[in-house]
Amino acid sequence: MTEFREKYINPFTDYGFKRLFGEEPNKDLLLDFLNELLKEEQGQITELTYLKNENLSTTELNRKAIFDLYCTNERGEKFIVELQKTKQKFFKDRTVYYSTFPIRDQATVGSEWDFELKKVYTIAILDFVFDEDESQPEKLRYDVKLTDIQTKKVFYDKLTFIYLEMPKFNKTAEELDTKFDKWLYVLKNLHRLDRIPEKLKENIFLKLFETAEIAKFSQQEYQEYEDSLKYYRDIKNSLDTAKEEGKIEGKIEGKIEGKIEVARNLLKNNVSIKIIMSSTGLTKKEIESLKD
Repeated sequence: MTEFREKYINPFTDYGFKRLFGEEPNKDLLLDFLNELLKEEQGQITELTYLKNENLSTTELNRKAIFDLYCTNERGEKFIVELQKTKQKFFKDRTVYYSTFPIRDQATVGSEWDFELKKVYTIAILDFVFDEDESQPEKLRYDVKLTDIQTKKVFYDKLTFIYLEMPKFNKTAEELDTKFDKWLYVLKNLHRLDRIPEKLKENIFLKLFETAEIAKFSQQEYQEYEDSLKYYRDIKNSLDTAKEEGKIEGKIEGKIEGKIEVARNLLKNNVSIKIIMSSTGLTKKEIESLKD
């Protein structure tokens, strides 16, 4: 096996995220994270069941919703957990669209159903900051519900969206006070660490570090992670290059010139058109025209 520079996996790769949170033997890691994230309104979640992470729309378009993680708890409440590596023009729209699938799936056959719904939580862990939130560097968590505009009171409490802007989390290991802080620190810094910080030496995090240690991977697991990491680095490097060349800076980032440059760089790295569409907001036809 080739020597890997990092000791632990990067949670922002598809393979890394699903190894930590999407496998049955590590379900307790996801359970602990969700309990810390939602403890003020959820109480204690005692059991999670993974659900099929691909759903089909019933419309003519047959549009798929492919979740990073999709699960339910012992009360029948549904949880979608999404990891988003790059800015996407309509990402908030996407999370709202995704939430309709677990809502729709609760409909029962027959005339006896009275439309009672279980709660649905959509959780987005972001490796970027929304443009409109850049002026609030201290606010990294957004809890969104349907509220009355005048009274500001929650009108409907069964639909919740939580966005975590990870670049805003800057605490050091010594500054970690809460369990939730520790989870955010691990998500952001795991692949940068070469040892377990003292404040993270508790059972749940010891298991996480053991699961994340690259040296313990099989050859196949190593190859799958390396492929996932290459994809993550290709996107990041392409975006960084475009920014350095002045194609994307501040508000210019949304302009078509910057998007085209990003798309060209991604094409050079053999990234799929579907991913480029998601990352830039360009149409399939616009991207294919760049090949020439």
